[in-house]
Amino acid sequence: MHFQLLGPFRASHEGRQVLVDSRRQERCLLSILLLHAPRAVTTARLIDLLWSDAAPASARGTVHTYVGRLRARLSPLGVRVETRHDGYAVEPADHVVDAGEFVRLAARAEIAQDRTEQVRRYDEALALWQGQLLADLADDLLRERIGGHLTELRMRVLEQRAEAQLALGVHDRVVAELRDATRRHPERERLVAARMTALYRSDRQADALALYRETRGALVTEFGVEPGPELQRLHDRVLSGDPGLERRAAPVHAVRVRGEFLPWPTSGHPALEFCNTHAGWGGPPLPGSEWLRTYTTLAVWTGHLGLADEAAVSRLLEQAEESPDGAAAVLRETRQFRGSLYTCLTRPGDGAAFAAVSRAVEEASAGARFGLGPDGLARWRSSPAQGLRLPLGAVALSAAELLADPRRFTLRACPGADCGWLFLDESGRRRWCSVAGCEGSSSEESRSTPGSETSLDAQPKAE
Repeated sequence: MHFQLLGPFRASHEGRQVLVDSRRQERCLLSILLLHAPRAVTTARLIDLLWSDAAPASARGTVHTYVGRLRARLSPLGVRVETRHDGYAVEPADHVVDAGEFVRLAARAEIAQDRTEQVRRYDEALALWQGQLLADLADDLLRERIGGHLTELRMRVLEQRAEAQLALGVHDRVVAELRDATRRHPERERLVAARMTALYRSDRQADALALYRETRGALVTEFGVEPGPELQRLHDRVLSGDPGLERRAAPVHAVRVRGEFLPWPTSGHPALEFCNTHAGWGGPPLPGSEWLRTYTTLAVWTGHLGLADEAAVSRLLEQAEESPDGAAAVLRETRQFRGSLYTCLTRPGDGAAFAAVSRAVEEASAGARFGLGPDGLARWRSSPAQGLRLPLGAVALSAAELLADPRRFTLRACPGADCGWLFLDESGRRRWCSVAGCEGSSSEESRSTPGSETSLDAQPKAE
């Protein structure tokens, strides 16, 4: 069975439409159960949704009758409606509900390995929408009550797809595809910003400014508010012809692996390379300073640095697709560990930072294995049993190795205000790192002129 809820209601079995002659409220009740599946919906809740404040005295019996009819029609087709306490639920089975597919595709798109794949999956997700949710069954109030989360997710997908398209340089698609959305939803300022940027990059500066004026007028008239500060700043940049709004080329200090941009290895040790996945340690975050943008990037980076083999990386990517929330949580924890490690290395006397690193190392060592690598050297390896946490465990073990190595006393930090990358310098002569760590923001002087050696004790504390 296939159920279409994202648009007019449709139910089909082996290509043939069913429930065409059923009552409108029966189809609406079934849709509510499908949107909540596999959770149950109480009879009281169904009555409230179907009749709102105008429920007849016979509403409970009517709901029971509707469910009986649906069971008679759907059970032979493999769809079961169960009674659970004082409510009903659609039993999980092989049937497909487009609303559930949309949520699944949106989650897969968010963790896609590269922008092209991400856009393709967002396109697949959005293509499922054939109109408003239950366009022929629900009014706006009911639609908001049972599917407000789907409508919000659809808008977020539009925003994220547009930003991915801008990164790929397909400005014409953004201009065309967001025309109606920005008019209907002036309050979605990310959509407006994406289309303004696309118009500007298409040499349509006047149209980008006109879109801002149109949006501002709608916000003031309909909502009584001015555009937010980010949209106002974008307007000012478009007005002044800021060249920074043009599409940025791929960073020259990067290597592309499995569709991910990763920083060039510069430091001489994996634990330092891990710290160098962030640039600008000495100041506020700048565009391009964060290299670990997604869990996918983290997993690919782990394989690129030799902390996990390719088979393990492939497993991690599959697990991240199956559990996007779990992957996002591990990414946050890994970034926090990176900050503690940077502080521990640049401020050796910081006891709190060392304690945080120590805890992560002890957790990682509990599931580690000791074996020979392809180069013939023995090393500790994180166990695949760690699942999504494998990259964190792998880098924690690498950090432990560095902290126990006398070479750590040759550690230097790039003095560039927008960099702060770490490297080993056993010669005692190297004063700056090989490349600028943050895209397009390091000063030319700090890139080309040897500065005085940076004292690690004077380094800013990582946040």
